[in-house]
Amino acid sequence: MKYTVSIEIALPRERVAQLLADPARMPKWLRGLVLHEPLSGVHGQVGTKSRVVLQMGQQKIEATETITRREPADLNAIPKESVVVFEREIVSDGMWNAARERLTEAGPETTLWVSENEFRFSSMLMRLVGLLMPGAFRKQSLQHMMDFKAFAEQGKDVREADA
Repeated sequence: MKYTVSIEIALPRERVAQLLADPARMPKWLRGLVLHEPLSGVHGQVGTKSRVVLQMGQQKIEATETITRREPADLNAIPKESVVVFEREIVSDGMWNAARERLTEAGPETTLWVSENEFRFSSMLMRLVGLLMPGAFRKQSLQHMMDFKAFAEQGKDVREADA
């Protein structure tokens, strides 16, 4: 299953990239995040493997995330015309996900965030979920993006909304 979602954020591309890459800020916008800890490497750097735990309703999902690409490596010195790219693979029981995040300038103070996702399922249960509810995955990705936008633009913290 593949899909693409996108959103515009009213901040410069450099600022959006820095906020997305900051592990200390992830709990403020990544709804349901319980834990995101590097197992090897440095958070956000290519090759880093991290343990990720998300609580989604009554279900707790544990996965391993591997950063497969990050361009440019230095988010404080992004060339004017370049596209910022973050790519990662996430593996959990019965599921593999590859995500490619691209940040481009949509205007002087506006960033377009495009997220391409591919899912593959190995367990019968996850295959069934993917077949019966493909829109749920897209909806969840878009929700994370909207939560990030509200955090980046207005300082909204998803943990306060959930409390």
